Amino acid sequence: MIWIYKEGKLCGIQTIREALENRIPRVVNTVKTEKPAPVISVVGAGGKTTILHQLAQEYVCAGEKVIVTTTTHIMDEGEEYFLTDPSVEKIKKYLKKFRQVWAGRPAPGGKLKGLEELTFREILTWEVPVLIEADGAKRMPLKVPAEHEPVIPGQTTHVLSVYGLDAVGKPFKEVCFRSELAGPLLRKNGTDTVTAEDIAFLAASESGGRKRCAESAVYTVILNKADTPPRRECALEICRILEGRGNFNVIVTAFAVG
Repeated sequence: MIWIYKEGKLCGIQTIREALENRIPRVVNTVKTEKPAPVISVVGAGGKTTILHQLAQEYVCAGEKVIVTTTTHIMDEGEEYFLTDPSVEKIKKYLKKFRQVWAGRPAPGGKLKGLEELTFREILTWEVPVLIEADGAKRMPLKVPAEHEPVIPGQTTHVLSVYGLDAVGKPFKEVCFRSELAGPLLRKNGTDTVTAEDIAFLAASESGGRKRCAESAVYTVILNKADTPPRRECALEICRILEGRGNFNVIVTAFAVG
């Protein structure tokens, strides 16, 4: 299930793509009249890969092609549309066959790392949506970024910053990747419990979820795992706090972690 925050309440919508399609970047291609293909970087924690799968499937169902890759790592899931020797020619071939391609170079632990720079630049010229996992969180629902994180390409048009609502009420040390960094940023220690206010702070902070998000990119907060009424109430609380801090775009989802 997917909702957007609008006029103080959660309003159901069909797709994440629907929520993003009217939010174009501030800097657009002035040569062409149509909207440029989006380059969407997904950061944070609590279900980034699941969000990528959802978005990719939405594009495919809409009759479009889509490429998914990473600037950090993604798991090689062994599906036919995963490409582990991603030359430009093979990406084109897989796109034609499957309409979605998840592409990266082999890395230890059954993972894939980013494309070669020349390959990445080439696919950006195809006017095909490109989705990028641009952060890592060890499958935890919350994250405080280290100095070198996230890894957002300069061509990014949209940044999706993901948070798992299941972190609320639990100690930072149990649910937050790089929880040792919560102290300097949030004035919390590992035994303190995560609150809605903490997630709102991270989502609004340029040292948290907005870190390295270019001014030209559309920034959207995704509150994931809103699969119970209490979690949806928590999501509403976060939305209202964010509204008071700058009217942030917020999408609330109820997807399992991936």
